[in-house]
Amino acid sequence: MSPKITGYKTHDIRFPTSLSGDGTDAMNTDCDYSSAYVKLYTDSELTGYGMTFTIGRGNDIVCMAIQELAKRLVGKDVEELFANMGKTWDYLSSDSQLRWCVIGPEKGVIHIALGAVDNALWDMFARSRNKPLWKLVVDMTPEEIVNATAFRYITDAITREEALAMLKEKAATRAEREAKVRELGYPAYVTSAGWLGYSDEKVARLTREAVEAGFNHFKMKVGADRESDLRRGKIIRSIIDDPQYLPAGAKPRDPNGPDLKGKNAGPTGSVLMIDANQVWDVPQAIEYVKSLAEIKPWFIEEPTAPDDILGHATIRKALRPFGIGVATGEHAHNRMVFKQLLQADAIDVCQIDSCRLAGVSEVLSVLLMAAKFGVPVCPHAGGVGLCEYVIHLSLIDYIAVSGTMERNVLEFVDHLHEHFLYPCSINKNGRYNVPSDPKEGYSIEMHEASIAEYEYPHGSYWKSVR
Repeated sequence: MSPKITGYKTHDIRFPTSLSGDGTDAMNTDCDYSSAYVKLYTDSELTGYGMTFTIGRGNDIVCMAIQELAKRLVGKDVEELFANMGKTWDYLSSDSQLRWCVIGPEKGVIHIALGAVDNALWDMFARSRNKPLWKLVVDMTPEEIVNATAFRYITDAITREEALAMLKEKAATRAEREAKVRELGYPAYVTSAGWLGYSDEKVARLTREAVEAGFNHFKMKVGADRESDLRRGKIIRSIIDDPQYLPAGAKPRDPNGPDLKGKNAGPTGSVLMIDANQVWDVPQAIEYVKSLAEIKPWFIEEPTAPDDILGHATIRKALRPFGIGVATGEHAHNRMVFKQLLQADAIDVCQIDSCRLAGVSEVLSVLLMAAKFGVPVCPHAGGVGLCEYVIHLSLIDYIAVSGTMERNVLEFVDHLHEHFLYPCSINKNGRYNVPSDPKEGYSIEMHEASIAEYEYPHGSYWKSVR
């Protein structure tokens, strides 16, 4: 007999990252990296774990929204839910009263809460099949993947029939790509050296350490002070472009190779990206980024408001003569925003977020659209649990959807992984290792000791500081 969902529990988990004094970016200066975490229970041992990401007090309302959505699953047969995850996603997103209220429809609190619930259900699905989430999806037939995808409101950009044809075209060579990525790992970039609050000495030290660890893509935050940004960019460039800092035995990469051409790579094949986290108006963004052209960034991330599609298109057009692209998606709140960014030729890089979008089913729709439009997907992962999530999504994209990882690169931030049972990891060449434990599902199950310590406000840490 198939298990039935019997209940759920939410946890408001907050890590005191704001106490470091380092800051994060020009827009978000006081972040306690936080998880609105949910467990879905069944009448068997099968449990699903999911979360969405906030930077602190947002957890208050997100956890309440998660509870409202999780109620809709109680009593449901899990195999019936798993049989058509796209239909299940439509059911979860269609509560008329929740959809009508001021935190919807398909945006804001209700949408990221849906991400936590949908991700927990996908985690449960993968665990029921004894596979990591990525493997569950890439082993599906093209028809099953299409049925698992959220298509409402995007069929003017990609139809179910087009998606099916794309997936069928890639299906015969999935095994080759899976073997390749298991051997090499998935390309990663590092953000940890580029926070705004770091001293020049710390930026230099962390950049050298990242180069030594095998990374060749680096991102820094910008937007608070132009002279500081230019100075820090030059420090990073002076290290990543100097062969003496490469790992022992490593040779410079070809800046004009197929994986680096058009990325403003330096003489060692290293790439610099910059991220403004939405701080500018459109004219400001254009003028400011032009003034940073000498540090040769590949792209400017989130140069303006995340749902200003035409603003991004204007910025992209203005920066194209300088060889600087535009990336966004971390705060693109649904698939329709991505649809318009792609249709308007507004981005060079599509940056999905595993928690801002409403779970795997909506992520699949964005992966399919990006593949059709030929735009590389470089997921955002700067937050608690996001690295654990997004390696699965990048593997799905490479193996089953786009068939390429040559232009793609996935963010890696080296913190808070110790709180998860199945943390992600990086190999000696600065690439993500492929999750391989059949028990890990979507890799987001958290240690009970971490929950007990950091649950707000009654966890042992938060009690100790009151």
